[in-house]
Amino acid sequence: MEVQFNRVTKRFGDRDALKDLSFSMASGEMAFLTGHSGAGKSTLLRLLLCLDRPTSGELVVGGRAVNAISNRKIAHYRRDFGVVFQDHQLLFDRSVFNNVALPLEIAGFSQRDIDRRVRAALDKVGLLDREKALPESLSGGEQQRVGIARAVVARPKILIADEPTGNLDPQLSAEIMGLFTAFNSVGVTVIVASHDLALISRMSQRILTLKNGQLITRGESQADTP
Repeated sequence: MEVQFNRVTKRFGDRDALKDLSFSMASGEMAFLTGHSGAGKSTLLRLLLCLDRPTSGELVVGGRAVNAISNRKIAHYRRDFGVVFQDHQLLFDRSVFNNVALPLEIAGFSQRDIDRRVRAALDKVGLLDREKALPESLSGGEQQRVGIARAVVARPKILIADEPTGNLDPQLSAEIMGLFTAFNSVGVTVIVASHDLALISRMSQRILTLKNGQLITRGESQADTP
């Protein structure tokens, strides 16, 4: 699913968190979003998820003008997204299986489909044998893998990750990034916000760099090329 920011500005009070931001991502592309703390990374992701609205400019996702989506249709719009957080936000009183199943239960999937999809997602992240475990029995890297499985279990068209390796050591961070690359390889559009420049510079993917709410490097994209 393609993404287009057309001269997007997001203002909070008298401060521009994003200013005149323009770039495009092709459907099935992967990009890393980087920049100093306060550069605007989280604001950009919040706009994509329709948690905030642009002050000016146009945001288009999958051919839809996000600015024009009514509040009652936001939940439907977000079904195309999977989100991975830095702290994974697992429910520690639920098993690994039940944590991953939660989005499907909320969406009203049948138990048969839930069983099939959850086990497929856990298999992709290498945790099929831990489906009955409680999160507290898992390592930090395994907990993050559960978070990724939960994000992709509904087969989203866009996968967003906000500092997904912030609490992991370099080896585990590289493994987690490898999972994002694997999902991208099957056509999922992937956007990863990260401070880890050393890691993402080795990933051979597009890098979008924000500074004070403005895009100072946008890498290369077929969608941005005439």
